[in-house]
Amino acid sequence: MNNSPFNTFTKLHQTDAPLILPNAWDAASALICQNTGAQAVGTSSAAVAWSLGYADGGALPVEEHLNAIARIARMTSLPLSVDIEDGYSQNPKQVAELACKMVALGVTGINIEDGNDTPESLGEKINAIRQALNGRPLFINARTDVYLNALANGDKAVNMCIERLELYKSAGADCGFVPGLSSVEEARSLAAGIDLPINIMLLPGMAPISDFFAAGIKRFSTGPALFQSVYGHLNESLKQLAEVKSDNNLFSKALDYGTLNSAFIKEA
Repeated sequence: MNNSPFNTFTKLHQTDAPLILPNAWDAASALICQNTGAQAVGTSSAAVAWSLGYADGGALPVEEHLNAIARIARMTSLPLSVDIEDGYSQNPKQVAELACKMVALGVTGINIEDGNDTPESLGEKINAIRQALNGRPLFINARTDVYLNALANGDKAVNMCIERLELYKSAGADCGFVPGLSSVEEARSLAAGIDLPINIMLLPGMAPISDFFAAGIKRFSTGPALFQSVYGHLNESLKQLAEVKSDNNLFSKALDYGTLNSAFIKEA
């Protein structure tokens, strides 16, 4: 059990180096994350939804999400943390059932958010997950949307996050996720105010990761940024091909066919 994915993932939040968690959306992106040195792989709910033809924000059917995660889990041997938004239900029992299905697929951790719901609602969901798991390990990263929903600013936002994360911790959360937090000083206050690893999402224009890590932040997620970057490159390549009749951009950063194909060969 000492070398289980859960224990490995937990320890990555306790080292003297930041945990930088790339967020994949399909089997190929997960494999590339692993092959380029990631210590663990996460998913972005937005990126997974977009890749399957749905908008972000709960529109992705649960069964399609589970099928996508099964394909991702097949391609990586690293700890895998899955973003399940708000659990796709207001019923704690149904959310717990989803978490158990994720564990059955080999998932190591989940992100679950309060979104527009009350903190008490998320606390009930986390508690239901712990009860349903009955001791089976699952790293629960409880996300609060205080910053994303602009519920408060400055010290008030920090204090609101601490209050919510304390509730989620008491319900069974292992980590607190605060996307939208971009101030190093507020990050420092937050990390000092609660005995829980804190995760933030990388955003354009933020201070270096090293500054946030020195302030006490342990985990850094890419969110949908990798998907946006890849599809931004695709967009530019296609525009250049159509407008300039040039294929320079098409091949400039292309991965070798043989290398890619061999990476997907799995023993039966």
